[in-house]
Amino acid sequence: MPELPEVETVRRGLAPAMEGFVIARAQVNRPDLRWPFPANMADRLTGKRVLQLRRRSKYILADLDSGETALIHLGMSGRMLVSGDPLGQFVHSHPAPEKHDHVVFDMENGARITFNDPRRFGAMDLFTTATGESHPLLISIGPEPLGNAFDEDYLVEALSRRNTPMKSALLDQKLVAGLGNIYVCEALYRSKIHPTRPARRVSKDRIASLVPIIREVLSDAIEAGGSSLRDFRQADGELGYFQHSFDVYGREGAPCRSTGCTSTIRRIVQSGRSTFYCPTCQR
Repeated sequence: MPELPEVETVRRGLAPAMEGFVIARAQVNRPDLRWPFPANMADRLTGKRVLQLRRRSKYILADLDSGETALIHLGMSGRMLVSGDPLGQFVHSHPAPEKHDHVVFDMENGARITFNDPRRFGAMDLFTTATGESHPLLISIGPEPLGNAFDEDYLVEALSRRNTPMKSALLDQKLVAGLGNIYVCEALYRSKIHPTRPARRVSKDRIASLVPIIREVLSDAIEAGGSSLRDFRQADGELGYFQHSFDVYGREGAPCRSTGCTSTIRRIVQSGRSTFYCPTCQR
């Protein structure tokens, strides 16, 4: 499933084609994805101007001049691809429709945004913008790791009484937004913290050091266009490239990249998910 860097990469790719422009026509080709679409979604989107594209955790939020916000989640295999942009930032012709093109936005500027999702685990919804983050999918999400609310004091306090393993704690979306399996593994490796160590047993200094490391990992991934392991594509259809920079994720049996370390990367399963780490460097 796309994590924060992938969703942010898509948001940035969509912005030039959508922000400030009217959705000339919205086409909805099925009644649902993971959940049913809201009533009259195509009519509620058609003719509306996109005032701003935001991201909250792993969700893209499009604020409309109608006073509603469109919530978009890519799910496991969802892609939002841009074509036909007259400014030449994307391809100049629209591709032929595909079987899994479930929602299509034709913008007033000639761009087309296609939401394609073969596995249909994605989602779209509409809610009143003024209600803020009271939407059921947003209400319990923790602070953004790239935002000011996520600082050393917050993380130290949040983890101080948790007996869960560090890996599990950082995957809790109520604690911090948008982190997933890939980037937690990478951040714990850079911080030299073992993924199974109970959070409350990690020193305050080491937990505090995680904050800039998490930000660094996420920023590096966004700069590389995210990670493409299976289905993820950027808004222009290109792959992300951060997977070529993984230190531990997916590298079971490969040598540790830390200078002087002779260990190989190991894989264990935590809560049904693969965890990759160096048994020597991470304590």
